[in-house]
Amino acid sequence: MKYSTKHMNISLIRHFLNISIIVIISSLLACNERSIDGLSAPTFPENGKVFMDDFTGDLIYAAFGGSDVKAFQVDYETTYNNSRASMKYEVPDANSPKGAYAGGAYFSRTGRDLSGFNALTFYIKATQSATIDVLGFGNDFGLSTYQVAMNGLSVNTNWKKVIIPIPDPQKLSGEKGLFYYSTGPINEKGYTFWIDEVQFEYVPDLGICTGSIYNGEDKKIPSAEKGSTIRIEGTQAIVNLPNGVNQTIAISPAYLEYKSSNTTIATVSNQGIIQVLDSGNSIITAKLGDTKAKGSLELSAKGTAQIPTNQAPVPTVEAGNVISLYSNAYTNVPIDTWNTRWQYSTTDNSFIKINNDDVIRYYNLNFVGIEFSANQINATAMTHFHIDVWTPDPTTNPNNIKVMLVDFGANAVYGGGDDVSHEITITAPTLKSNQWISLDIPLSSFTGLTTKAHLSQLVLSGTVSNLFIDNVYMYKTVSTPTVPAPIPAYPAGDVISIFSDSYTNINGTNLSPSWGQTTVVSQPKINGNSTLLYTGLNYQGIQFGSNQNVSSYGYLHLDYFSSNSNSLEVFLISPGPIETAFTLAVPTGSGWKSIDIPLTAFTPVALNNVFQLKFVGNGNIYLDNILFRK
Repeated sequence: MKYSTKHMNISLIRHFLNISIIVIISSLLACNERSIDGLSAPTFPENGKVFMDDFTGDLIYAAFGGSDVKAFQVDYETTYNNSRASMKYEVPDANSPKGAYAGGAYFSRTGRDLSGFNALTFYIKATQSATIDVLGFGNDFGLSTYQVAMNGLSVNTNWKKVIIPIPDPQKLSGEKGLFYYSTGPINEKGYTFWIDEVQFEYVPDLGICTGSIYNGEDKKIPSAEKGSTIRIEGTQAIVNLPNGVNQTIAISPAYLEYKSSNTTIATVSNQGIIQVLDSGNSIITAKLGDTKAKGSLELSAKGTAQIPTNQAPVPTVEAGNVISLYSNAYTNVPIDTWNTRWQYSTTDNSFIKINNDDVIRYYNLNFVGIEFSANQINATAMTHFHIDVWTPDPTTNPNNIKVMLVDFGANAVYGGGDDVSHEITITAPTLKSNQWISLDIPLSSFTGLTTKAHLSQLVLSGTVSNLFIDNVYMYKTVSTPTVPAPIPAYPAGDVISIFSDSYTNINGTNLSPSWGQTTVVSQPKINGNSTLLYTGLNYQGIQFGSNQNVSSYGYLHLDYFSSNSNSLEVFLISPGPIETAFTLAVPTGSGWKSIDIPLTAFTPVALNNVFQLKFVGNGNIYLDNILFRK
């Protein structure tokens, strides 16, 4: 298996804020609706200044999640050309309690018209020779539609001017994302760098930007499937700087305009999303401005794929405890590629939606590399690796799925002599066909992965040919929940509640009947919300205040949390006693797990006459919102 040898850095850009701006224009005049036809579009100030001795009044700075939030300060001592002030960045050491890296973005509250400029420029120096992982603009903590990144900028102790070209200035008539950065320590040690005189300007003698897709290569997908979605990757621009150097920058797909040679077979959105509509052939090309972009995609489409009918379970781990590679539930870190197409790999992939949830599909799978070496992940504080998988293929033994994690070692370089990896094999009965399987693998199980500060690759392989994945992330467990369980939204008329602050509970219910158990029962409050806690569980019952007829109800719902249990069952009981167990997945990680158990799973319990619940297992268990619902 061949691994990539491309240059790497160690930034961890993650957990961006979600900011939505809604503009409502309304007018009521004499109770008549007024037409807005003919009104001109809003205009934005043509101001290119970002930091020139101080910040402009409309600017907001926000640190990226997981970074040292105090890494940035305004400095009045070290400045460029005796200016009044500069921006100072103190990169933390590896494993610093302050944060794993330095990173943040500067964005305008109102937006700027940057269409009259052709580049972002600034001056930079550092306390030592270093490589800044990423610098750029277009990150507005929202959609970041027109993002540009310069990766791997070399700096030293002398001031130097940096020019980051704007691929197509006409696109930036209302841009909010004015500057962002992210970088980590060098050889595990932090350092300091300064940036000054940050502005958008018109740079004479700047060459014309030439765009590319798939890094300028002509790519083929010989077996795309009708109904699949394919994301155009490797969108870049190259421009000749005034000093004669050709500068390559990574650009958002929205800068380019796309064309399909056969729109009945495939269409392309302005975000570079290809929709395969029918069987046949089509060639996808692009242009940047009026110039044809290098690279293309030739696809041959065939029949409809066998895909999941339901989406993967929604993660419940708190975002602050997660490093997410791919999930709609979190802000994801940058990934170089979801298919490295290493030598001898036969794997193709596409991006699809299942009930509006983004999912990656791999087909013709033998092995596939997923690479993030340009934005390496420091997972030393994480405890688990999570991935949801689905396959239509047979999963009886010896069929399997394998998951490998690769760390590039302390020198953060592939092949430097300290690379480590480990592979986990998943087989039946854990692996099942035609259903989503949630894998929560302790990182300690990757015994060969002796370092985790520079994770750079994930490799999937196995005997199944078709594999769907979702919710790929690493997380850390915590011993107690820091937030209450999710508030249920079921109508009160559809609920019989045993224990919940959201509903009226069955009167007279005994939450700790004396059954000879050693479990300690308490009701701590989490942010004011009552929670049921079983400490040192062996078994514990709940005696309803009155027998209940739940035969017209569909589910037993509960929210639960445990960081140290490895065995947990819930029993529904009717007189006799007649009882049936349902196994709950533990530990739950760092967040609450919500589950709706079909009441049919408790057969042969008499659903028209239930009167008890019982929990059997070990560890400490938090419970909330125990209820029957329609």
